[in-house]
Amino acid sequence: MTSIITGDIINSKESSPKQWLEALKYVLNSYGSSPLTWEIYRGDSFQLEVNPTEALKACLLIKASIKQFDHLDARLAIGIGEKTYASEKITESNGSAFINSGECFENLKKTTLAIKSPFGDFDRSMNIMLELALLTLNNWTNISSAFVKTALQHPDLNQKQLAGLLKKTQGNISQGLKRAGFDELSKLLDFYKTQIQTL
Repeated sequence: MTSIITGDIINSKESSPKQWLEALKYVLNSYGSSPLTWEIYRGDSFQLEVNPTEALKACLLIKASIKQFDHLDARLAIGIGEKTYASEKITESNGSAFINSGECFENLKKTTLAIKSPFGDFDRSMNIMLELALLTLNNWTNISSAFVKTALQHPDLNQKQLAGLLKKTQGNISQGLKRAGFDELSKLLDFYKTQIQTL
């Protein structure tokens, strides 16, 4: 079983790609190399293959990286399933994970993060949780996005160390992460991981 994330950048036409492209590539590169593991196409669309247990964290990391910039966001669809054909380019590979990811992405209307797998009950409960999480994610400011991104990238650092890294006070970090709902998101990530392992 694998997972494919299909995504694009919301409002990308309104800002210079120089702004967000490096931030996006930085996250994608942390999961593997292009074009085997990830690829950016049509300017602002992308696909990434990750282990299913890592898929939700990857999405939150991409969102936090993109939302650091004014008026930008990322639409993301996680597809879980099989990879039956492996090409040298991720966008030419195939299988149910790719089909689920593509269909899930096509169906993203009012929401910007959803999941589709062969397991209907899992999808239903997870998508309700993601919609609730988005009530918080959609209100992330540039600064809280930067805090969340750094905290996700350095799970072993405490708030004091994060403050040093971001050149902020520990109080700033604590309040920023609280406003961004970081504790609740961490619980959601843990829950997601345990659920994936039972599928």
